[in-house]
Amino acid sequence: MKRVYIIFILLLLFSSCKKEAADSIEEVAKIPDVIEFGYNLNHYDYQRDTINKGDTFGSVMAAQGIADSLMYKAIQVAGDSIDLKKLKIGNPYLLLRTKDATKKLKTFIYQPDKYSYYVVDFSDSVNVFKKSYPITIKRRVIVSSIHSSLSETLKKEGVDYSLAHELSQIYAWTVDFFKVQKGDSFGVIINEKYINDSIYAGIDNLEGTFFNYKGKMIYAFPFVQDSTQMKVEYFDDNAKALKSMFLKAPLKFSRISSKFTPKRFHPVQKIWKAHKGTDYAAPHGTDIMTTATGVVERTGYTAGNGNFVKVKHNGTYATQYLHMSKILVKRGQHVSQGQVIGKVGSTGLATGPHLCYRFWKNGVQIDALSQKIQDAEPLRSKYKDRFFALTKPLKQELDSLAKIKLKI
Repeated sequence: MKRVYIIFILLLLFSSCKKEAADSIEEVAKIPDVIEFGYNLNHYDYQRDTINKGDTFGSVMAAQGIADSLMYKAIQVAGDSIDLKKLKIGNPYLLLRTKDATKKLKTFIYQPDKYSYYVVDFSDSVNVFKKSYPITIKRRVIVSSIHSSLSETLKKEGVDYSLAHELSQIYAWTVDFFKVQKGDSFGVIINEKYINDSIYAGIDNLEGTFFNYKGKMIYAFPFVQDSTQMKVEYFDDNAKALKSMFLKAPLKFSRISSKFTPKRFHPVQKIWKAHKGTDYAAPHGTDIMTTATGVVERTGYTAGNGNFVKVKHNGTYATQYLHMSKILVKRGQHVSQGQVIGKVGSTGLATGPHLCYRFWKNGVQIDALSQKIQDAEPLRSKYKDRFFALTKPLKQELDSLAKIKLKI
């Protein structure tokens, strides 16, 4: 009986050990696959790295023991469409090597940008190809009050910073961004790009937007009138063009430090005198834009104005830009609305970097902020039906969300 009992115990121990071994094998088998760039990384000895200063495709390959002949062949196979000779510092790459003691390089994968990657495969013959990540477009509607500034509000919404720039361009003729106040609001319908359905890759396009500025709802919808030209223009909900002859300001995202006034105490001369311009405080080197299309009438330097540019727009209007650190245009040069013509500085009579913007009408300096310039021509009649069919549901969507979120 005792012998039978011992045999029974041994059988139990054996089956237990066998089960543990089986469980152990099963656990190994359950190691999840790590798939990247179409490769299972579990099958390789892999190394991640980034391109450092002085690195080239040749030096990276040489460090992995790749013969010069194979490296040159890879460059030839790549051709003009895949430039292996220019690897950008900071860009990531992945090395896939054999798991044996030789650690022989099988594949080199380099990411030139966030949308694509190059594969150099040495497995059989040398093979080089480029692949792009799958891009998913996701639609998003944002309606929000301005907290501190437009850019800061969009940043809190997790939106690509380029949207603030795009909105400032769209509304450059209708919204003075130097006067945007807390409580003003906006809404946008955008389509955003995602790599592999998860990695945010910026804005693909904008479908429509509104800006509630000083209690007035200003809509903007992109529209292509002539499909042969594919020129995108922006119109409001009444098919009126948002563009006008003059931009609201010659700088982006700054502040007005002094307005046009018949009497102001000059900070340098220490006397009371007229200030026939609008001062915009901005960092040294900030881009200065001409507010309307025209011809450069004068450039130069005076003790009071510093470096300046004067632009004649037509027989009625002219503008002047003072205290520049650098002039980027020449006399007689044609300039387009929004073109950078100089950089902010503090030349002449100035206590700090700023732009003094002067505005002439019929040869007389007037207050630029008080002018109401005629808007551009509205949308052509033959395109209106198509425009309203496209924009009506977008406006309704923006309005309904604005009523819910902003309670207007």
